[in-house]
Amino acid sequence: MGKLIVLEGTDGCGKSTQVRLLTERLSKEGKGFRQLRFPRYDQESSALIRLYLGGAFGQDPNAVNAYAASTFYAVDRYASYLQDWGAYYRNGGVLIADRYTTSNAIHQGGKLPEGEKHDFLRWLEELEYERMELPRPDMVLWLNMPVEQTLVLMQHRQCTGGGSADIHELDVEYLRHCYATARDTARFCGWTTIDCVRNGAIRPAEEIASEIYATVLNCMEE
Repeated sequence: MGKLIVLEGTDGCGKSTQVRLLTERLSKEGKGFRQLRFPRYDQESSALIRLYLGGAFGQDPNAVNAYAASTFYAVDRYASYLQDWGAYYRNGGVLIADRYTTSNAIHQGGKLPEGEKHDFLRWLEELEYERMELPRPDMVLWLNMPVEQTLVLMQHRQCTGGGSADIHELDVEYLRHCYATARDTARFCGWTTIDCVRNGAIRPAEEIASEIYATVLNCMEE
């Protein structure tokens, strides 16, 4: 089997930038890999996700419960594994994923009361890794960007034409729940934490990227 390395974080944390910097450097240095990004908005398997995020089922993210919404995303990943990257992975390929099952853990787990979150995580892992037989990640890097700094980045993105916000990004209280859930999940699941803020200020993107690259390279070479 190959390697599956996931970059994860709450909405607006700068994850897309870090995925780009990582994959550009890996390509420049001749490292073999393929990049994945979830959800696959341009594929039919993401139809329910697009309806959900577009507000077709309600403008409040909680209008669709954590278990139902998680299945929307799981189906998209399952289709991608069968149609796209499964053979590459089974033949020893390295995959760098922008989001994965881990996003359900954060975004859907954030809808649940504190005492129910770990049961949800166990259900989620059984659904995707055991029932659907999707690969477990070899490493998950969680970009730890507190909500206050996230809101600054999201505002900058929207002001510079980076796209409109979906129902997740429009709900600040929901973002706070997701951040708290991500922090707890990273500890519970043993994710590797990349701190994006130091002394109250966002670290330079290149500095964060160097830490991510070194961590990923070590995993690739194990």
